Amino acid sequence: MHGFYRIASSVPKVTLANPSQNIQEIIAIIHEEYRHGTSVVLFPELCITGYSVGDLFLNQNLIESQNRALAHLLTSTKQIPTVAIIGIVVAFEHRLYNCGAVVQNGHILGVIPKSYLPNKNEFYEKRYFQSGIRLHSKTLNLLGKEIPFGVDLLFGDGADMTFGIEICEDLWAILPPSNQMAINGANLIFNLSASNELVGKSHYRQELVSTQSARLVCAYAYSSCGVGESSSDTLFGGDAMIGEYGTIVVKNKRVALESSTIRADIDLGKLIWLRHHQSYFGDSIPSPTRLIALNKMATIDELHRTIDKHPFVPSNPAKRQEVCEEIIAIVAHGLIKRLQHARIAKAVIGISGGLDSTLALLATYRAYEIMGKDAKDIIAITMPGFGTTNRTQSNAIKLCEALGVTLRTIPISNLALAEFEAIKHDKDTHDVTYENVQARIRTTILMNIANKEGGLVIGTGDLSEIALGWSTYNGDHMSMYGLNSGIPKTLISYLVEYFTYDESIQEILVDILATPISPELLPPANDTITQETQTIIGPYELHDFFLYHMIKYGAKPSKILFLAQHAFEEYDKATIKKWLILFLQRFFTQQFKRNAMPDGIKVGTIALSPRADWKMPSDASYQAWIEELEG
Repeated sequence: MHGFYRIASSVPKVTLANPSQNIQEIIAIIHEEYRHGTSVVLFPELCITGYSVGDLFLNQNLIESQNRALAHLLTSTKQIPTVAIIGIVVAFEHRLYNCGAVVQNGHILGVIPKSYLPNKNEFYEKRYFQSGIRLHSKTLNLLGKEIPFGVDLLFGDGADMTFGIEICEDLWAILPPSNQMAINGANLIFNLSASNELVGKSHYRQELVSTQSARLVCAYAYSSCGVGESSSDTLFGGDAMIGEYGTIVVKNKRVALESSTIRADIDLGKLIWLRHHQSYFGDSIPSPTRLIALNKMATIDELHRTIDKHPFVPSNPAKRQEVCEEIIAIVAHGLIKRLQHARIAKAVIGISGGLDSTLALLATYRAYEIMGKDAKDIIAITMPGFGTTNRTQSNAIKLCEALGVTLRTIPISNLALAEFEAIKHDKDTHDVTYENVQARIRTTILMNIANKEGGLVIGTGDLSEIALGWSTYNGDHMSMYGLNSGIPKTLISYLVEYFTYDESIQEILVDILATPISPELLPPANDTITQETQTIIGPYELHDFFLYHMIKYGAKPSKILFLAQHAFEEYDKATIKKWLILFLQRFFTQQFKRNAMPDGIKVGTIALSPRADWKMPSDASYQAWIEELEG
C-alpha cells in the first residue's frame, strides 16, 4: 500500500536447550503476526535453542532436536505468507555456523551465516562457530533440501521491499555487512541479536540502529534474545526496536517476563526515492549478489502509523526551540555575510504588521546585534494602502519603535491612484491589476530608498509563498536578499514566537501571531481584514505538507493524498484533494517566478532556489500529476 509494509520484531520466551517447546512459541507468534497483516517478523539470534546454552552447541542431540523443531515449524506455517527470520545453528562442511533462516509458506528460502563472531569477555562464540564471511554462492543441505547459503543473499518481493540480514556483532563491526547489502539494493535490514545488558549499552545499541538506518537510507529491525536466557553471569534483556532513516519508530520495554512483539508500518517506497538524491549510492560498487524471490506476503489494510501533519515543525517543544534558535542564527549570519561582502551598512525592510515581515525584521535586528551595529541603520518602512487595517499598521509601528530601528511611513494610496489614472484602470475594479499595482509600488519605494541610503532591500517572502508563487512578479517577489526564502509558513509563527522571551515586544508579537494572514490589498470591512490568504488558496499547513512530501521524497500525488488523509482528521478527502490540485497547478505554473528569485539563505533540507536545490523549466506541464491523482 503506497510502499508501506508492516514489519515486526519479536522477543519470544525461551526455555534453554528445549527446541520443541521454543518452536511452539515461535509458531504462535508467526500466526499472530499473519493475523496482524505483518509482512516480515524477526526473531532473535539462536532463538530455537537459546543463545546461552554454552557447550551444548557441541552436542549432536541439541542440533538434531533443533532441526526437528524447524521441520515442525515448516509444516505448521505452510499456509502463512508472513516471512519469518529465525536464528538457527547449521552444520556445513564439518563446521558449525550461527545463522539466520528466512522462512515463508513452509519453505526455507535462504540461510545467512554470521560474519563477525564476538570472542571477548562474556562472549566466546569462536569456541563453537566459524565466521561465514567468506561463504558466497553456496548451497546448504538442510532437512533434505538444497537451500541457498551465504552472506551474498538478499530477498525481495519485486516491488518496494528488498531486505538483507546481519547478526548481532555484524552491526558493531568496522564494516557492517549491511553496508554492502544497501549498496546491492537492500532498503531493509534485519538483525538477529543476543546482546546482554550493561549500564549504558541499550542507549548505544539504539544509536547504532538509528545511525545505520540513516547512513544506509533504510529501515532497520533489531531483535535481541531475552526472557528465559541464562542469567548465570550476564542478563539478556530482550531489546527490540525498528528504525527508519535515522528515527527509532518503535521500541519495546526491555527485561520483560513474557514474550513481546513490536510492529511498525515502514515506508520503503519513500526510502527508495530518497536514495535517488544520494549520489554515493551510484558511486558505490555492488558485489555479486543472489536475490531470492519472496512469495506474495501478508499486506496491511489500514495504516497504523502516525503521519506528522507539520513535518517542518519539530513536535518536541525543546527541540523546536533549539531549531528556531539555529534558524535565526543561520539567516542572521547569512545576512551579515551579504552586508559585509557588499560593504553595505543599512538594511531596508517593508513592515506590514504580518508574520513574514515581522520575522525578517527580527532576524535583521539579531544580525545587527551580533555585528554590534546601531539598530538605526535598519530602515523599516510602513506603506499603508487601500487594504491596510489599523491593527496591522499599529503593530508594525509599535514593533519598530520598541526595537529602536529607523521608522518611516509612506502611504501608497495616492501613488496607486495616479498609476491607475496613467494606465486607465478603474479604481473601483478590485482585480489583480488593482492588487499588483500596490505591491509593485511598495517594492519600487523600497528599492529607491535603498539606492538613496546605500542600503540592502530585505525580502520577506517565505518558502511556502515561493512554492505557490503567491507573490506579485517584480513586486513583493523581488528584493536584494530573500531572508525568509528557506522558511515554510508553518514554521514562521514559531520563529516569531521564539522572540517573545523579550518582554518589551512580547505583547506586540502575540497580537501579530493572532492576526489573520493577508496581503491586505483589498479594502477592509469596518477596519477588519476581509482578504484572508488561506481562504483563497487553502490552508498553509496542507500546502507545506504537500511541498514536503513532493520535494523531499518525490511522492506521487496519490500517495501525498493518502498520507494527508491520515495526518489531517479535520479535512475530508475532497477538501484535501481540492487544495492538492491547486498546489500542483500553482507549483508548476509559477516556476517562472522562482527562476528569477533573488538570493536567499537555505535553512533546511528543502529549498527552491533555481541556482541550487530546484531546477525546473518554467513551461513544464502539471497534467501528468493531475492524471495520476485522478487515476
